[in-house]
Amino acid sequence: MNGYDLAYALGLGVAAPIWVWRGNARRKVISAFRLRSGRVPERPGNGPAILIHAVSVGEINATPALVRLLRNARPDLHIVISTTTETGKDRAFELYEVEPHVSVVRYPLDFSGAVRRALDALRPSVVVLMELELWPNFLRECERRAIPVILANGRLTEQSYRNYKRGKAITRAMFRRLAVACVQDEEYAKRFIDCGVPADRVKVTGTMKFDTAQLADILPGAREIAESVGLQPGREPIWVCGSTGPGEEKLIIREYRVLLKRIPRLRLVIVPRKPDRFDEVADLIESLKFQVVLRSDPVVPRDPAIPPIVLGDTMGELRKFYSVADVVFVGRSLVNLGPRQHGSDMIEPAALGKPTIVGPFTGNFTDAMRKLKAAEAVMEVPDARSLAEAVAVLVGTPTEAEAMGRRAQTVVRQEQGATARHAAVVFHELHRSIESHAQPPTEFEQEQVEETG
Repeated sequence: MNGYDLAYALGLGVAAPIWVWRGNARRKVISAFRLRSGRVPERPGNGPAILIHAVSVGEINATPALVRLLRNARPDLHIVISTTTETGKDRAFELYEVEPHVSVVRYPLDFSGAVRRALDALRPSVVVLMELELWPNFLRECERRAIPVILANGRLTEQSYRNYKRGKAITRAMFRRLAVACVQDEEYAKRFIDCGVPADRVKVTGTMKFDTAQLADILPGAREIAESVGLQPGREPIWVCGSTGPGEEKLIIREYRVLLKRIPRLRLVIVPRKPDRFDEVADLIESLKFQVVLRSDPVVPRDPAIPPIVLGDTMGELRKFYSVADVVFVGRSLVNLGPRQHGSDMIEPAALGKPTIVGPFTGNFTDAMRKLKAAEAVMEVPDARSLAEAVAVLVGTPTEAEAMGRRAQTVVRQEQGATARHAAVVFHELHRSIESHAQPPTEFEQEQVEETG
């Protein structure tokens, strides 16, 4: 047991009166110790392996293109995907369950014993942490084992930056242990250097989220989904609100009621970010005197006086709903839900050529927003009333709305390529950490190493 372990244990003890007596908190703590104790299945084989850690759904969704590039270049490479949240685990299994060379595990709590057990079982040659998930025991144990740790898609919000600076006596040592920090833009690069990452280990590589976005005008199966819930793309305007958070749905529905006076055939689709809120949002819709059509069990009313609201209460279908939209609002941006939840992915609807609106809280996508705003490819509104007005303008000017969507697609197309840059860094560190390989580097790997230097 070290100082960090003692600090964690002390924190748990101090907070015990809260989490012991509150049932929900108690279940979360017990579940964390049960699922994240580091007792994970030993990964197969003795070849090279890369551990990619992605906290939750958003980070998991950024991994497939990287995994594909790494595996295509080196077929003997085993990939371990670790995740923190239950929804992240579910998404990881959805993506990788049938992949024999990919394992999915829960990331260990940062107690030294849990970290050692996990690393003993997984034996990674390289660790890749998505965005910002730095824990002192984990980084120290990787350094002790000479396992290089790469930060991918790195970003450091203003508040996180200030917090790390306050605790620099502890955090600088943690940041110095990163082998490479691949960051999204120059501003983030300055912040990481200021927090302790040596300047020669910081690389501006962009965000892989542009690469995961699917450039298309309509996705296969989208029209079938629309028809199943009673939507008629092309015959009635459709407003899709995706990845919404607590407090936003009520504001959206109230403005929708006002909009119906101006656009009587406007249809509304709401897709909450978290599945554990599906029932809550369904109840909210009905409490506000609207009928609700569930995607999971669609019962479409015939000739209703007021159009029913469609609730996307399934996983993995948000893009298809975006695909049939005439205008999109991307949630967790209208209400301040805290800096860790400032904004959801507006790149996905942009790639589909949809005129997209966001609220003022988009700190999780600073670089993407800067590029989309510079191209006049996204609308940012300050409040719910302005959101409704923006919807009315876009629905009422379809030519301008279409042009805005095309500009958004252009931005996405121009920004793609970050995944290949990340893969180059990973291969460079892989070759540095492994003295010999069962087979010589592939031509692609050799090119990437030479380019990286």
